[in-house]
Amino acid sequence: MATAQSTRAGSMLQQQRAAAVAPGCAALRAAPRASAATVEPTATPAAAPVARRAATRVAAAATTDAPPVAGTAHSNGGGTRVMIIGGDGYCGWATALHLSARGYNVCIVDNLARRNYDLQLGLDTLTPIASAHERVRTWGEVSGQHIDLQIGDICDWEFLSQAFQSFKPDAVVHFGEQRSAPYSMIDRQHAVYTQTNNVMGTINVLYAIKEFNPDCHMVKLGTMGEYGTPNIDIEEGYITIEHNGRKDTLPYPKQGGSFYHLSKVHDSHNMHFAARAWKIAITDLNQGVVYGVRTEETVAHKALINRYDYDGIFGTALNRFVVQAAVGHPLTVYGKGGQTRGFLDIRDTVRCIQIAIDNPANKGEMRVFNQFTEQFSVNDLARIVTAEGNRLGLNVETISILNPRVEAEEHYYNAKCTKLRDLGLEPHILGEAIVDSLLEFVIEYKDRVNMELIKPAVDWRKSPTSVATMSAAVAKQ
Repeated sequence: MATAQSTRAGSMLQQQRAAAVAPGCAALRAAPRASAATVEPTATPAAAPVARRAATRVAAAATTDAPPVAGTAHSNGGGTRVMIIGGDGYCGWATALHLSARGYNVCIVDNLARRNYDLQLGLDTLTPIASAHERVRTWGEVSGQHIDLQIGDICDWEFLSQAFQSFKPDAVVHFGEQRSAPYSMIDRQHAVYTQTNNVMGTINVLYAIKEFNPDCHMVKLGTMGEYGTPNIDIEEGYITIEHNGRKDTLPYPKQGGSFYHLSKVHDSHNMHFAARAWKIAITDLNQGVVYGVRTEETVAHKALINRYDYDGIFGTALNRFVVQAAVGHPLTVYGKGGQTRGFLDIRDTVRCIQIAIDNPANKGEMRVFNQFTEQFSVNDLARIVTAEGNRLGLNVETISILNPRVEAEEHYYNAKCTKLRDLGLEPHILGEAIVDSLLEFVIEYKDRVNMELIKPAVDWRKSPTSVATMSAAVAKQ
C-alpha cells in the first residue's frame, strides 16, 4: 500500500510540475553561456528544461577600481541585502541597478523565462539586450559594484531554499511572475501556466521567509488591475465598510480582468494570510502601467540597456503607441478608448521599490501601496503621442480597432495613490520632454520593429483549449 501511495504521489507531483512549465520551454535545453563569469553548477544541466532547471550560481567578476556611474555615486543602502526575484526582467533589471548603485547588496534570482517567452512566440524586444551574465559582468566593470546572479526557478523549492540560505536577504523584491494579461489568455495551457507559476512561486517565497529568516521584508509587485474598474473610488488595499450596524476594515474587493490579473489577486490573498499566520512583514505594490526605458544606470553602457516591448502581448499602451508613431503605423486604440488606468515612469518604479525597502512594513502587516503617479485613458495617451509626434514631423494617425479584451470601455476611475508620496516619492510627470525622448529613442531602433507584431492577436472571448502558441503573436489579417 505504501508503495502504491508513493507512486500516486510521485505521479501527481510530476503532473503539477508539468503544468507549471512554461508552454514550449521543454524544447529549450541549452544552458546559458557565461563566458565572463564564474559558474558553479550544482546539478546536471540536462536534468530539466531551462525554465525549471536546478540551481546554477553565477558570480559576476566585479572590479573595485572603476569609477561609479555619474549621478549615482551616493550610497544610502548601507549594505542592506536585497534579493530581486525576476531581476533580469523589465522592472527587475532597472531596480537591481538602481539599488546596487546606491549601496545595497543585490542578488538577482531569475530562471530567464521572460527571454524564453520571446523565443516561443517569435517576439523580440525593440532594444538588443545582452545576456543576463553579460549584463551583470558589465555592471561590475562600469560601476565597481558586485551583483550576485543565481539562475533557477523559485517554483523549485530546492533551488529557492538554497539561494535564500546562501544569500541571507534582509528584503526580497518579488518580480518573478508571468506578467502579461494577453499571454495568460492565449489558451488553456498558458492560463494554467500563468496561475501555477505565479501563485506557486509566491507561496514558496513566503515559506522561505518563514523558514529561513522571519525578519525578512517581502516587497511584492502586484498590479492595479487587481481592482478592476469599480464605480467607487479605489482605496489603497483596504476599505472600511459599515454593514447592518457593524463596521470593519477589509481588503478592497478585487475584480481581475484576466487569468494573469487573477493570479495577482490570489497572491494578495495568500500574502495577507501569511502575514497574519506567520507575522511576516509584507508590502504589496499595486503598480500601474509602466512606460519608458531609460534610468540613470541603464544608459551607462550599451550592454546595460533595458528591454522595450511593443508587441500585442507584452507591449504596454504608451510604449506601443510610441513605436507605432515612429514607424508610421496608425495608433491602435482598443474599442472606444475610454479605458482609464494609472501610469508611471520606470524611473519612479525603481524609486518606489527603494522607498518600500527603506521603510519596511511592520511584522505581521501586509500593507498595500497603489504605485502610479498619473491617470490617463487610452484616448488621452493617443492624443499626447499624436501631438508630440506631429511636432517632431511625424504624420501620426489614430484608428479604433475591435477590443480583444473583455472590459468596460467607458467607466468611472478614481484611484488613491498617496502613501508612496507621503514617504518621499517625487514623481516624473508625463510631458512633452518625456514623450519626445521616447520617440527619439524608438526612432533610433525602428529598423528592429516587426510590423506583424503590432496588432493584438489574443482574443479574450476565443481563448481555446487547444494550444495556440503559433498564432498568438501575429494577428490574422
